[in-house]
Amino acid sequence: MIAVTVNGRKQEVDVAPDTPLLWVLRDHLNLTGTKFGCGMALCGACTVHLDGVAIRSCVTPVSAVAGKKITTIEAVGATRAGKAVQSAWEKLDVVQCGYCQSGQIMSAAALLAKNTKPGDADIDAAMAGNVCRCATYVRIRAAIKVAAKAMA
Repeated sequence: MIAVTVNGRKQEVDVAPDTPLLWVLRDHLNLTGTKFGCGMALCGACTVHLDGVAIRSCVTPVSAVAGKKITTIEAVGATRAGKAVQSAWEKLDVVQCGYCQSGQIMSAAALLAKNTKPGDADIDAAMAGNVCRCATYVRIRAAIKVAAKAMA
């Protein structure tokens, strides 16, 4: 059994230590908002926060998160940055197909939790590796700027 703290709740899961966090979240904890995209940390669909830092859960073994706080898309709206990002996403109608959006939101919320006045270079760096097949990048950038203004 491995103890994990997800969205403020301590839980134990009966999995091998090298099981990717993504599969623990989806298959064992029924938190399906975090998506599988590539399995190689290249697309960002599986992004979650580990102690406030955006990470790729598809390549993070569950044993590496013991004693740390994991936040998923299901709970990021409870944070100031997450709420601002989700509101901006809705306001600007960012989502097209939506598959990548939980990862996009998680990366944007991690950025704004640390930098409430990001420039374009900051946004590019934080969002690098989050792929959107529908190419909503212009709306994503605009929504991050709207969320930053709301937090100011």
